[in-house]
Amino acid sequence: MVVAAADMEAEAYRGYCLQSVAAAYDVVLITGEEPSWEVPYLRDCVVVPDPADPVQLSAAGQALADRYDLAGVFTWTEWYLVPVARLARRLGLPTNATEVMQACRNKAVSRSLFAQHGVPSAASVTVRTEAEAEAAAERIGYPVVLKPAAHAASIGVIRADTPGQLTAAYAFAKKAAGLGQESTSVLVEEYLDGPEVSVECVTYRGKTTVVAVTRKTVSDPPYFEELAHVVDAADPLLDVVAPAACAAIRALGITDGVSHVEMRLVDGQPRLVEVNGRIAGDMIGHLVHLATGIDLPRAAADIACGRAPDLTPNRSSAAAIQLIYPDVSGTLRRVYFDGICPRWLERVHFQHQAGDPLLLPADGGTMFTARIGYLITTAPTADLARARAERAARRLHIDIAPLAGDASGTGGRAA
Repeated sequence: MVVAAADMEAEAYRGYCLQSVAAAYDVVLITGEEPSWEVPYLRDCVVVPDPADPVQLSAAGQALADRYDLAGVFTWTEWYLVPVARLARRLGLPTNATEVMQACRNKAVSRSLFAQHGVPSAASVTVRTEAEAEAAAERIGYPVVLKPAAHAASIGVIRADTPGQLTAAYAFAKKAAGLGQESTSVLVEEYLDGPEVSVECVTYRGKTTVVAVTRKTVSDPPYFEELAHVVDAADPLLDVVAPAACAAIRALGITDGVSHVEMRLVDGQPRLVEVNGRIAGDMIGHLVHLATGIDLPRAAADIACGRAPDLTPNRSSAAAIQLIYPDVSGTLRRVYFDGICPRWLERVHFQHQAGDPLLLPADGGTMFTARIGYLITTAPTADLARARAERAARRLHIDIAPLAGDASGTGGRAA
């Protein structure tokens, strides 16, 4: 019996995780909403108002432990990493130390540990006022990146190229930082100029296996929207990024679990952005499975139960995801895919429907308020998977009624 703590990112992005785990284990779920699509995969469920609250989570976990012989507990939700580690320890189940998960969640602590262990990262200063941010930016040198110390999904992350842009950038980052659980500070950091990748890793009893590398497409400055990802089982970057990813995981003290290690390649060399102590979002775990055959959700569940995961690849191909955004903020009038879906178009998903408001970061939104959906393609190589995704994106029809006063027109993008 395995306990999963999950939010309602819902079927669209985490359904594959629950489906995979339920194929091997009886699952009991702790969640913040009454389950719907999850029901066929569950043995039982406890609903609490806020699963991120350690008291509520602990009570729910203990109630389940009184009913069942629990083998493990884990989460794929960023906000629950620390309380789930506490719960696992209280129940006597395998887990990373709570302090390790706190270090993953607090980017300032992560930067400090990277520096102590010689992991190449970025210059970073914690600030609490705009004046401190200005001084830090002058010391680091423009352009700089401002971000919440403890958030996720690129929320509140923004680039400032000049002192004149810093006031608005600090306000943008500070607003998001105020919602942080492990810290409400803002970081001012060196801008790492180079392509962004993530490294998908599995650690079991202190030994880390690098499973795949994900090449990313991000939006133009000043925001860092993630627009596309591609995974190729034969990516030559694996050998380049693996040592830095493993070093970062060791520096943080991660001994067990699946990690999503983000970095940029500066002059061809990896520099760490952050380590997420859970399966990647944006369906990246599913891309890994399509490309390599390795099942990351199953691996995470196995490790949570103290079992060695099977990380043997059984295929070698590529998969890509295009994340669909509007060109402008406004109201979605309609969205649809035109034509017959070819076999290589693995899925098209729309998470918004006609009448829904869409708000881009430039207008105060986040990826959750802006993203319309995604499409996934497969191919023998990354280049072909990416080309197929672009071809499929051209068959998307998106009609937006812009915000009042915006004469930019209608439409959408799947970069």
